[in-house]
Amino acid sequence: MQTGNTIEVVRAGGEPRSLDDAAWERARAVMVVRYWSGEEAPASRRAEARVLWTEGALCVRFACRQGEPLVVSPAPRLDEKTVGLWDRDVCEIFVATGAGVPARYFEFEAAPTGEWLDLSVEKTAEGREADWDYRSGMTTAARVGPDSITVAMRIPWEGLGQRPKAGTRWRANLFRCVGAGPSRGYLAWRPTYAPEPNFHVPERFGWLRFV
Repeated sequence: MQTGNTIEVVRAGGEPRSLDDAAWERARAVMVVRYWSGEEAPASRRAEARVLWTEGALCVRFACRQGEPLVVSPAPRLDEKTVGLWDRDVCEIFVATGAGVPARYFEFEAAPTGEWLDLSVEKTAEGREADWDYRSGMTTAARVGPDSITVAMRIPWEGLGQRPKAGTRWRANLFRCVGAGPSRGYLAWRPTYAPEPNFHVPERFGWLRFV
């Protein structure tokens, strides 16, 4: 299990071909156990993430406990990005390919239905601007179990604008949204400590270190 503010992203010899591919076991687990505020989330909402890189892409898999009814679309669309996906159950990774405090970063989301969303985001003095026309080429896989969900994303290097090498360090954070109403949970690998639930706090991002 990985601790601290850095995820060591292990190089896989080939692409993971399923949610249960043995390649995922090469990556050490990253635990997502706290809300954005830093408060501990109950065990029934926690997630484990594993991050790999291959010749062609960044790959991330979330294995989440699901102790409550799913909040998902009754009619998911998988052929186009789903705007507003963040209002339902979803797993997310934000990635910035620069080493400093990122003013520009990428947002990737995937739901238990396989729905997805990709955005290029820029923080400005006036707030936040999103490029809704951004197309990363990301793909997803998802599975719902009796008391769990598993979600994976493949993000090609072309969508990130560059390909890392061993020793490269990028900024990133991992998130999970679960539940509905006043009890809705916003979990973060690196808590953002915002006054209200908010994942868009890049100065709180941790690190991906490619090995």
